Amino acid sequence: MTSLRKLGSSDLQVFPLALGGNVFGWTADEAQSFAVLDAYVAAGGNFLDTADAYTAWIPGNEGGESETVIGKWLAARSNRSDIVVATKVGAHPAYKGLSAATIKAAAEESLRRLGTDHIDLYYTHFDDETVPVEEIITALDQLVKDGKVREIAASNISPERLQASLDFSEREGLARYVALQPHYNLVSRDTYEGELQETAARAGLAAVPYFALASGFLTGKYRPGASVESARAEKAGQHLASEHGQKVLAALDKVSKERGAEVATVALAWLAARPTVAAPIASARTVEQVPALVAVADLQLTEQELAELTEASA
Repeated sequence: MTSLRKLGSSDLQVFPLALGGNVFGWTADEAQSFAVLDAYVAAGGNFLDTADAYTAWIPGNEGGESETVIGKWLAARSNRSDIVVATKVGAHPAYKGLSAATIKAAAEESLRRLGTDHIDLYYTHFDDETVPVEEIITALDQLVKDGKVREIAASNISPERLQASLDFSEREGLARYVALQPHYNLVSRDTYEGELQETAARAGLAAVPYFALASGFLTGKYRPGASVESARAEKAGQHLASEHGQKVLAALDKVSKERGAEVATVALAWLAARPTVAAPIASARTVEQVPALVAVADLQLTEQELAELTEASA
């Protein structure tokens, strides 16, 4: 049994890989999504990441589709108490921004779709700088007091606003962020490293990075001359065109060959070993993609391997 990691200062114990729900109701239909969720849990996984805005970008969808799929799966498997469910507020087309009224209304909708009476980890999806941090934290704290949210977290926020939020929570004795969801991976380090990471480290926040595999680029399936059938192929292909991306891929190939591990597993293991990181997020469209993701729980890279990857990605 894989040992779970404590999420920051919270009581939440999470598997070292969060399963991303952005594909549920998009590139994975309900049956596929259930199969992926089952495979992840069978491997010891317990940490699901979704958002109320998933998958509003699909024509004909209105947002909340991913939460609905997860809610149906939780009901079908009767395993709600075993799963740490994380969702987000602020980007749903009908509930945009982070005013107190929006947070309250959006949370009710998320609870309804997830078919649960509480959300384990509730993120502000994108900071809303038109709203004072005092209003945001007070609204989130009320959800915690009402038993509707266990822990709160932030994503896509500046170091300044993050610090101001933490300071207000401390000062007023209100719910305090325990985690941060930054954009962070081997080909995108400056999106987290530096002031944001330092703020998180000082405050004891756990980082749960998104785009952990750079839209699939760090799985190693994108190669010169290879064409990949994926909704995200264009994004991932841009890394292949850069010298930086090729250097990272070469270093990943080397470690992956030496360790007999998948390229994706090595990329996630580097991320999981970084300061503050508790669990990278990665999504799987098919059951076949799950083993390489969950294998991060059992792959400890050596100091030498970590250093090689860090150097290649610098």
